[in-house]
Order: sequence, then structure tokens, then C-alpha cells
Amino acid sequence: MQINILAIESSCDDTAAAIIQDGVVLSNITAGQEAHDQYGGVVPELASRAHQAHIIPVVDLAFKKAGLSPADIHAVAFTRGPGLIGSLLVGASFAKGFALSHNLPLIEVDHMQAHVLAHFAEDPKPKFPFLCLTVSGGHTQIVLVRDYLDMEVLGTTLDDAAGEAFDKSGKLLGLGYPAGPRIDRLATNGSPRFPMPLPEIPGLDFSFSGFKTSILYFLKRELQANPNFIEENLSDICASVQHGIIQILIKKIKKAARQHHIQEVALAGGVSANSGLRAAFESLGAQEGWNTYVPAFQYCTDNAGMIGVTAYYKYIKGIFTTQDVGLYAR
Repeated sequence: MQINILAIESSCDDTAAAIIQDGVVLSNITAGQEAHDQYGGVVPELASRAHQAHIIPVVDLAFKKAGLSPADIHAVAFTRGPGLIGSLLVGASFAKGFALSHNLPLIEVDHMQAHVLAHFAEDPKPKFPFLCLTVSGGHTQIVLVRDYLDMEVLGTTLDDAAGEAFDKSGKLLGLGYPAGPRIDRLATNGSPRFPMPLPEIPGLDFSFSGFKTSILYFLKRELQANPNFIEENLSDICASVQHGIIQILIKKIKKAARQHHIQEVALAGGVSANSGLRAAFESLGAQEGWNTYVPAFQYCTDNAGMIGVTAYYKYIKGIFTTQDVGLYAR
């Protein structure tokens, strides 16, 4: 019997739905929200309201693209956390209501675990055990993956995430939100000629708060000498910021792979869409003799396909949840 799963993702500002059949993504639909650009970041109340408007059309389109109907579904999956509570509540409430009305089992999914298992949405797929550097707007982790549902976080951020470092740096440069993709585009035309001090954090943990502060003081100092400094050097500044963040990430995943003697190494999360990070990761992999893996772009950013793939492996293990399960922000 084929196993069909409806998956819902609503952890931040993207409303997403997907249909998964035996671990294969049949449809993966996402609706973004442009209302946050003018505020320089995601406004939780606006996000949750937009989710309410988008959830039904997104689910309906996911069914149409998959060529299935609600009667074909065997389980409903949803993101339990981490994320914005108001946003999570919309997705979870829809999933619970759908499951209850169709007498279907529920599967809760951790958003960060799903980013790791996004690698199993398409070929090529990493072999166990593998390391995954998961980099997003809210989290930065190095995860040892022994099996689909057996993971250990080896290192995590002690303060801010890499994605936040991109966005906050972009805000200082007047690039708006989200700044990460804009920094990436500008960096391709620049040179990292402004060295940024990199934090020395022991072990495999990360820290980006000091890096952000160093950029703030750097810009203040240069602007005092030249009020047009940012405008005249924007591409080079972006290249320097991006280079610094990437070096922090690359140094840690290299250390982790050597410590654990692992040659299968993956990259995941929204920031894995960054062209500079992808290039540096692939280059390091070639130097170290790794087999490297990066998901297709649609599975890097927040999406329901990765939620459904994770739910599939929980389904075949018989891991379900209840209607009264709570949500978590972190």
C-alpha cells in the first residue's frame, strides 16, 4: 500500500504544504509574505494573519498538483517547532483539524530535523553516518546523523545564527529585508578586501554576536572618515561580510569532520542557498576528499516537502502524536 502524507510548514513567514508518497515529494507549494520588507524583519502578528489567509489555498494547490484528494491521505504532518508561536499555531491547528475530520493520525516534526532530512527528498542522498551543517536565519548547527531519526547536535550557536548575521549586517548597509540574498548578489561583484575579526569559540559551537558588533564599529569608523564609504564600497563590504561568515562556518565543519572521521558531509538550511557558502563548501569537500551534498534550492528554504519526508520515516516507525500536543519556539 502506498503511504500518502499531507505535510504543513508554517514556522516563520512562509506558508507551505506538500504531498508525499512513499517518501517521494509529489507537490511542494509555498506562499511567501512581502509585508515584512518595510519593517526590516518578520512581524509575528502579521505573519500569523497571513498564514490564516494562505493555508487553505496552498493546501488546495498541493492536492491539485499531486493529483490526489483528501480521501487518499493516510497521515497529516506539521511543524511543531522551533518557530514563531503564532505562525506555528496556524499550521498545527489546520493539521489537527484536517486529521480529526478525516480520522487520520498526526505526525509532529521538528523543523531543524526536517532541514537535515531534506537531503532525502531527491538523489543524490548521503550515506549514514554523515555530518550536516545546518544554517538558517534562526539556527546554526553541526549535526551527526546516524540514521533517519537518530541525530546528535555536536555544535550550535551560543547567541545569534549565521542567517541573522547576514540580515543584521545588511540592515546596517541599508539593504532592507531579507538582506542575505542581496549581500550574496552584491558580493559576486566585490572583493573581500576588508578583513573582519573572526571569533575564537572553543569546540564546535558558533558565535556571531561579536562578528555583528565588529561590523557595526567598522562601518562607524569608516563613515566618520568618509560619509560615502558604504555607497562607494558596497560590493566589497558585502564580499567581506560574506567571506567572514563563511569562514566561521567552514572552519567548524572541517574540524567536526576530522574529529569524527567522516567523509559524508552535507549542507542544509536557508543559508545553504548562498552561492558563496556553496562554493566554499564544495571546494573544502574536494580538498578533504569528502562526498558533499546540498539540497535543491526548493528544499533549502522553509518548505513542507522536508516536513513530509521526515514524517514518512516517522510513519513507517509508527511514531505518531496526539491532538493535545503543544508547540515550542526554541
